[in-house]
Amino acid sequence: MSSIFSGAIKLSLFGQSHGEAIGMTLDGFPAGVTLDMAHIRQMLLRRAPGRGEFTSSRQEDDVPEILSGVWKGVTTGQPLTVIFRNQDARPEDYPDMDVPRPGHADYTGHVHYFGHEDYRGGGHFSGRLTAPVVFAGALCGQYLKSRGVTITAHILRLGDVQDDSFLPLLTMENADRLAEMSLPVLRADLVPKMEETIRKAREQGDSVGGTIECRVDGLPAGLGAPFFDSVESVLSHLMFSIPAVKGVSFGEGFGFARLAGSQANDALRMQGDNITFQTNHSGGVQGGITNGMPVVFQCAVRATPSIAMEQQSVSLSRKENAPVAVQGRHDPCILPRALPVVEAMAAIGVMSLWQERAGQEGMQTGEKA
Repeated sequence: MSSIFSGAIKLSLFGQSHGEAIGMTLDGFPAGVTLDMAHIRQMLLRRAPGRGEFTSSRQEDDVPEILSGVWKGVTTGQPLTVIFRNQDARPEDYPDMDVPRPGHADYTGHVHYFGHEDYRGGGHFSGRLTAPVVFAGALCGQYLKSRGVTITAHILRLGDVQDDSFLPLLTMENADRLAEMSLPVLRADLVPKMEETIRKAREQGDSVGGTIECRVDGLPAGLGAPFFDSVESVLSHLMFSIPAVKGVSFGEGFGFARLAGSQANDALRMQGDNITFQTNHSGGVQGGITNGMPVVFQCAVRATPSIAMEQQSVSLSRKENAPVAVQGRHDPCILPRALPVVEAMAAIGVMSLWQERAGQEGMQTGEKA
């Protein structure tokens, strides 16, 4: 019953959506890093509710309270614990969970915790828990950026509206503008179509999902491992921890099924004294190890299960079929707020891989000495 990611760095989550607070403990983060609070706040603001037309009206300032692991604004190397007070919780919106909400973890959580779960607003299963994840990811991203590694995400697909992919782009330009967009896309002309898709779903009491594509630039070749601790395994582990993510693929992903070997292979070539690749179909990973090209992966994000339309469910107490219509404050499309969460989880995973590789290089240097 663990809410802990355990790699070269460890992340533990705690709290419930409508409890007193939520938070995280990050263990294994290096000492001596000055927190860039402006960057952290910006990441948190991108994830926060109540900030735009297409987000939940729940108002949370998401002000982090650092309890340990930081002194005089600098990381100490000890476990770093941060909490976020829940300021706009409305437990009265969830008076009874006798009828589980379709698409949520109400039923499975009830079974798993023997009926003792805090079900209000999804409790510990809620996307609210991604606020501390974003804090941890922003900190890891800050560390990685100081080493030349950048992480960028965009909406690849929203409903039936498809954006261009990162894959053909061997270099990334103007990445900062994506973080400033309400609907981050490579083709700005698609924004009105996406907005109309969200509005239509909301007017119908429904919701809409899509695909987020993420790109990691600046990674050297050699990070990761074959089989169980591959780059894909580590990043997928974290991506599937995001409540709405139901699928993850790398590079061409399921598109490989229709490609011949001659089409799918990435040919090597020399660029000065460096080895590089002519294409990036593999998404920067081969044999579970980075090859020096941008790591590119996609996350399928399901439509928000909290919808106003009446749906079929059951009464747990009466053991009979029962209708349910979800009340409360919910997002008609979670994609814009999920983007910084995907970036944060990617930063945590890459940071763990980076630290593990640093340890390997240290051991190798020691052996040669």
